[in-house]
Amino acid sequence: MREQGIKAGSIKAERENLGNNGGSPAEVTEQETTEVPESELVVDTEDKPKPNGKRRKRIFVFGGLGLFVAILAGFGYWLYARQYESTDDAFIDGDIVQVSPKVSAYVTKIYVKNNQFVHKGDPLVDLDPKDYELKLEQAKAQLENAKSQHGLAQANVALTTKTTGASQTQARSNIETTKSNVQQTVAAADSKKSLINQAQAAVRTAQANLAQTRAQVPQAESNVHLAEVEYNRRRVLFDRGDISRQALDQEVNTLQSTRAQLDSAQKLVLAAQSKVDEANSAVASAEENYRQSLAQVNVTQSQVDESRGRLLDANAAPERIDVSQSQAEAAESQVGAAQAAVDQAEQELSYTKIVAPEDGYVTKKTIEEGQLVQVGAPLMALSLSDDIWVVANFKETQLELMRVGQNVDIKVDAYPNDTFHGQIESFQVGTGSRFSVLPSENATGNYVKVVQRVPIKIVFNEKPDKVHLLAPGMSVEPSVKVR
Repeated sequence: MREQGIKAGSIKAERENLGNNGGSPAEVTEQETTEVPESELVVDTEDKPKPNGKRRKRIFVFGGLGLFVAILAGFGYWLYARQYESTDDAFIDGDIVQVSPKVSAYVTKIYVKNNQFVHKGDPLVDLDPKDYELKLEQAKAQLENAKSQHGLAQANVALTTKTTGASQTQARSNIETTKSNVQQTVAAADSKKSLINQAQAAVRTAQANLAQTRAQVPQAESNVHLAEVEYNRRRVLFDRGDISRQALDQEVNTLQSTRAQLDSAQKLVLAAQSKVDEANSAVASAEENYRQSLAQVNVTQSQVDESRGRLLDANAAPERIDVSQSQAEAAESQVGAAQAAVDQAEQELSYTKIVAPEDGYVTKKTIEEGQLVQVGAPLMALSLSDDIWVVANFKETQLELMRVGQNVDIKVDAYPNDTFHGQIESFQVGTGSRFSVLPSENATGNYVKVVQRVPIKIVFNEKPDKVHLLAPGMSVEPSVKVR
């Protein structure tokens, strides 16, 4: 028996050597069958221990326990997973306000730089205000001129009302006087004397109007001179190519307007002078009538006819009053237009100071001092730090149990060890592909069904703190508790 064990051990050693030396199993089998008889392959079972049944049983027990733990863990994960819906197609979004100028001018000063936090009302950019200050002064001068014209029109209405009323009373009195008695020519002469006083008052009024209109001529001449100087200056700039044709045309329009105002003022002076001459003529006529009334007592009938004509003229007083009132209303509308021009000029001047519309961080600043900016051109953008949310694109197959107001755990890629909390605020009524720039046309070509995604807005329960920078565009992974 001992010899058989030794032979078996040598055979086993030879097999191992053959295996290590690269011998094939076929060679080993051939050597075993040719050199060793089958009767000699009996192993000495007395020296080798038998397999332990308890060890095999232990292996089965531990394997079963491991399988049970795996099944239990999988079941627990299934119970957990069925309560949540999550996606990695989610990003932080927020309001971004574009800052653009409302007027065209050169940049004189910049107060901020990229990524700087600003509060609402903080200065951002200053533009050159010189052109708009000059425009404001011109608008104020035009407003004063319009107010003066309005005052003159109102005075003319009052004067027309008073003179026409007095003329009617006087004409009636003259008719009654001349009809009653020829001997009352003395009283008629006294009435003519009162007409002289009225005519003299009209002369004084006309002279005052003449002085007032003459006072407006130097202002109009000054405006023309100023417009000519500005036009010559802009003409030189336009010839050098420093300004646009539009800027030159605007100054041409201003020059023509001031010249028209000067011409109007000069015509008003001529009209006022004509009224003075007319009033002086009325005084002379009244004096002549007075002398005739004293000299010719017998010409009462002609005076009656004259009084009748004056009465007819006085009866036309409402029409003259309406004309004067219309002129006053037109002057008042010019005052309103001039005031609107002043308000607009003040507003345009205020636009040269650009301030922050909201609290936020300055981003994408694209301007430098000395740069000419145009209306509506983007200067910078403000990223609102306190108004951010999450846009999560869930599959349409995940929406069955999702509702507005459900709690959401939010994991931000930038802060993997922190969990933020929020809730669903709203669902977009339409998939992302439907609102894309080039939506799919399912009615053409072959159709392949693709699971669509629906954007969902998720708001944070608490505002971001200073430690965690949550900016639009960051990747997040929200988990919505649906059960």
